[in-house]
Amino acid sequence: MGDIRSASSDSRDTKVLNIDPYALVEALLGQRIEKPATAPESLYMGYDDLDMRLESETSGGDRDRERDQLRPDSPPKNIRVGAINPYALVEALIGRKIDRQSMNSEKILSNVLQTDYDELFDMKFNSVLYAGLKLDEKDRKAVKLSEKDIKILNERDLMTPDLSDVRRLQDLEKVGLKDIEKAQVKCARVENGKLHVILQARQLGRTLSNHEISPVVNELVSPFRLEKGKWTPPNGAWRDMYDYFFQRVNERLIGNLNLFEIGDVKKTLHNFDDPTQGCVGNSWLIAALFSVFWSNPSIINRATRVHQDKEEKKRLEIKFHDKGGDNNAKTETVEVDYQIPINNSNNEPMYCSASDCADIWPSLYEKAFAKWVTGGSSEHPDITQLMCGDPIKAMAQINGKEPQYFVCENHSANDLLGLVRAHCANLKTISPMVAYTYATGPNYRGSNIVANHAYSVLGFTVIGDKQYIIMRNPWGVTEPLGLTSYPGLLDRVDPRLWHPAAMLDHGGLIAVEPQAFKHCFSCIGVTK
Repeated sequence: MGDIRSASSDSRDTKVLNIDPYALVEALLGQRIEKPATAPESLYMGYDDLDMRLESETSGGDRDRERDQLRPDSPPKNIRVGAINPYALVEALIGRKIDRQSMNSEKILSNVLQTDYDELFDMKFNSVLYAGLKLDEKDRKAVKLSEKDIKILNERDLMTPDLSDVRRLQDLEKVGLKDIEKAQVKCARVENGKLHVILQARQLGRTLSNHEISPVVNELVSPFRLEKGKWTPPNGAWRDMYDYFFQRVNERLIGNLNLFEIGDVKKTLHNFDDPTQGCVGNSWLIAALFSVFWSNPSIINRATRVHQDKEEKKRLEIKFHDKGGDNNAKTETVEVDYQIPINNSNNEPMYCSASDCADIWPSLYEKAFAKWVTGGSSEHPDITQLMCGDPIKAMAQINGKEPQYFVCENHSANDLLGLVRAHCANLKTISPMVAYTYATGPNYRGSNIVANHAYSVLGFTVIGDKQYIIMRNPWGVTEPLGLTSYPGLLDRVDPRLWHPAAMLDHGGLIAVEPQAFKHCFSCIGVTK
C-alpha cells in the first residue's frame, strides 16, 4: 500500500497533512475496497452528521439507555451451542459443490441428510445437524450425548420394507407400522377426490439423526472415533495450502482486472475473506472469530513466519487466552503449519474457510484452536472435538478481553437494541458481539434463523420508522427466496439498507427487528 499521507506547504512554510481516506480504510480493514469513479454523496457526509440523522429518528429514552449501558448477567451454565453447516456437510458427503442459492438445494439437503427441510433446523426433530447433542426441553438448551448414546448405523439399519403390496391401511401394520391409528400426521390434503396423508413412520426405516449416524458422518462431525489414533476425515487429506493460497490470490488479482457488465454498469469482482463454517457444529467458534475480525481486523494475526530449519516451513503463530471452563487451555501462542483437511473430490476445505476460498487464515485459526484445546502437538488435530461450545467466551479467548453476557429474557427488546447501539460507531460494531438462539422454538424452520446456533452481531440500521439488528450466519448462506418468511426479519441486506455491507460478503447477512430478536435469541454477549 502506498503512503497514506502527503505534505504540501504554503507561503509561510506551513505543512498541511492530507490523508487518503481509501488508503486509511484499507489499512484499517486489511483488505482492498473499490473506489467509485465519482465520490458518492455519503463520502462527503461526516460521521457526526450521519449519527445525528439517525439519532433524530429515535427517542430520547433510547439515547439515555445507550449511555446507561445494561448490567451484564451471570454467565449461563453449560453452554453447548453448535449446529452443523448442512451445505458443507452435504458437499463433503457427495463430493461436489451445490448451488446454495438455488431452490433445488432444499431437496438435495433433505435427500442426503434424510430429513425434511423444515425439520432440519430445530433440535426437537433430532436433526443430524445436532449430532452428539440432545434437547433439554425444560430449559430449551442443548445437552451433550455420551459416546454410548451414539449408534452407528449400517446399511441394514437404513433399509426400508417393500411397500408395493400395500393396498389398505391395515397392510401398513404388516410391514411394521404398528398402532396406525395413533400414528402422527404431519400433513394431509384432499386433491382430486384423493386423500394425501404424510405420516411419521420411523418404525419402517431409520434415518440419520442426532444420535443415529452413519460411519462417514461420524468421522466428519462427531468427536467419537471408531478407530483411535490420528484423525483424517473421510474422502479427505491434509494438504499444505501455502502455495495453493497464493495461486488463488493471483487468480483473484487477475479477476479484479477483468470488468464485467450488468446492464450499463461496469463492475469488478468482489472478494472477501469472511470466515465460513464447515461440516462440524462449531458455529460458536466461527461466529466469534468473525465478530472479532469484523470489529478490529488488526487483532487477527495473518502474518506468515518462515520456520528457521532446512525445510523452511511456513507457519502461523496465534495467541489464545485462558478463560476457564470447556474448550479451554492455559494462555499460550500456538504455532501451526499450512496443512488443512481438503476434500479429495472437489479440492475445497472441508471445515472453516474464507468465503471466497482465496485466503487461508480462517482455516488456520480453526486448526490452531483445535490444537490448543486438545493439548496435542500434532499438526493434524481432531477438529470434530470443537462440536459445541460458548461463542461469547470464544471471543474473549481470541482477543484476550473480558466476556459479558446478557440473557435476552431478562431485558426488553429496546434495551437489547440499545446494547447493540452502545457498542457501535456509524452503524458498525466496534466491540465484538455474538448472539445465540434457543435449542427449540416455533420460528426455527429455515436456515435464516437456526436453533442452538451462534450468529455474529455486526451493527444496526434504521429503515423508515423501524430499527434492525444486523447479524451474520457463519454458514455464509442466505436461504433461497421463497422457502420461508419470518415476521420482523429481512433476509436480504445490501449497502442500500446498511452501508457497511459493502465491506463483507452478503451471504448469511440478515436484519432482525428487536422484538423478533428477543423472541428467537437466548443470549447476546460482548467482549470489552
